[in-house]
Amino acid sequence: MTKSYDIVVIGGGNAALCAAMTAAEAGAKVLILETAPKEYRGGNSRHTRNFRCMHTGPLGPLVDDYSEDEYFADLMKVTGGKTDEHLARLAIRTSEDCLPWMQAHGVRFQPSLSGTLSLARTNAFFMGGGKSLVNAYYRTAQGLGVDVLYEAAVTHLELEADRITRVEYTHAGQNHSMSPKSVIVASGGFQADTDWLTRAWGPAAQNFLIRGTPYNRGVVLADLLEQGVQSVGDADQCHAVAIDGRAPKFDGGIVTRLDCVPFSIVVNKNAERFYDEGEDVWPKRYAIWGRLVAAQPDQVGYVIIDAKSLDLFMPSVFPPLKADTLEELAAQLDLPASALCDTVDQFNAACGDTTNFHPTELDNVATTGITPAKTNWARPISEPPFYGYSLRTGVTFTYLGLKVDENAQCSTQNGPIANLWAAGETMAGSILGQGYLAGFGMTIGTVFGRIAGREAAAYAN
Repeated sequence: MTKSYDIVVIGGGNAALCAAMTAAEAGAKVLILETAPKEYRGGNSRHTRNFRCMHTGPLGPLVDDYSEDEYFADLMKVTGGKTDEHLARLAIRTSEDCLPWMQAHGVRFQPSLSGTLSLARTNAFFMGGGKSLVNAYYRTAQGLGVDVLYEAAVTHLELEADRITRVEYTHAGQNHSMSPKSVIVASGGFQADTDWLTRAWGPAAQNFLIRGTPYNRGVVLADLLEQGVQSVGDADQCHAVAIDGRAPKFDGGIVTRLDCVPFSIVVNKNAERFYDEGEDVWPKRYAIWGRLVAAQPDQVGYVIIDAKSLDLFMPSVFPPLKADTLEELAAQLDLPASALCDTVDQFNAACGDTTNFHPTELDNVATTGITPAKTNWARPISEPPFYGYSLRTGVTFTYLGLKVDENAQCSTQNGPIANLWAAGETMAGSILGQGYLAGFGMTIGTVFGRIAGREAAAYAN
């Protein structure tokens, strides 16, 4: 590299691109260092579908309104209160302005999907999904003069006193070093480093699947934490979803998610139920199931549904196993047949009046006299053929990250680092202490990417 850059952005996903475009529009000369090859650029953003957005009145594809307080209340439900309210409300309030900004930078939206997602009021869906968003942003960034270096793995940021003085990276088999005025870290979590996951979770992590990119290994995060940059979040907290057990180890993406849990019973390898499948509408509670499955023997669960529920959720990428009897289904899933039949019989006996069954909203069609209860959508598993899926814990991103302030700036215990900012998954733990809300990762990345780009450019200029 012979050029001189004002700003180096580490990472190549949504947050990195939002930061790079914002900085370039402010007159800065920007370089993106992306570890992945060009074909796999974009990190986990390639697999996203939507953006959760506050709005007063209809906005773009969004209908009605979604207030700051309702949005924040939804976040509190899934995090159990483990959030930085100031930063969370900043992300929520700013999201309303983000949607037209996204459109102005090449993103196209489509009407929300129907069915169990029920997000027409809260989440704006990308036309063509996350891959189209990433490609649109790269086109826009190129037009703004942003340079991108692929397969450029950052290995070290040299922190001296209150400044990053050097960025070291490898490219084309050689070591390189540069000294930009500002640095933005947007390189995700450490979920693709199985050894790090195992240190945090124990041996159970060896059975986890990684939904996103295999390139998010936390190298820059670990390097900065070792130098005393302040951290936030716990190593064993993450966005973890129960996904199809047949998914690949890495990069299966969002299509491996199963949306059938609300209309099922979920059992462990002993054919025992272990949690309320109907606790809340799926976009609010789907992300708890990764941790629930992780706590079961061998970190595996099994979804059991019958014929009347098959068309109530988004189709799965792999077809479910199918059998005319529960005994046959148990054999296919390698479950104890008698125990599965007993569990289903007990569940069916606990189901009551299903007249008010409504698949897209809380309907209070609940079980009685059984533990755990199913509090909504509780209908007997009784109509053959029967269907089954295996479930595994699919980790999207980890929450241990870089602590930032409202300007996305990083600090040590001695105070702010003058020229270091962070955005996206690598700082999401500043807001997400636990749990997850559908589409909120893209909100955090977009809001704090733009903030980081603005602040880094102001410093560089």
